[in-house]
Amino acid sequence: MCQIALSIPNEVMFDTKMNNKETEEFVRKAVALRYYVKEGVSLGYCAQIAGLSKGDFIRFLGENKISIFRYDSEDELMEDIRNA
Repeated sequence: MCQIALSIPNEVMFDTKMNNKETEEFVRKAVALRYYVKEGVSLGYCAQIAGLSKGDFIRFLGENKISIFRYDSEDELMEDIRNA
């Protein structure tokens, strides 16, 4: 497991009214969200990065209007439906 340290100015924490724990949770979720959307990292790994269960991470994605279903085309979606 890789650990990364990040420095956040105290002014940002003051402006957002977040304490250290809330800031860490925010950053973990933001990184997991970015990995999931832009890098195609699996749902399970992203949930782990975010510190959430898979179900909670799926809900978090929904809150951010991100679908867990990924299809490059309508044909691909229809093929999956036919094969279900």
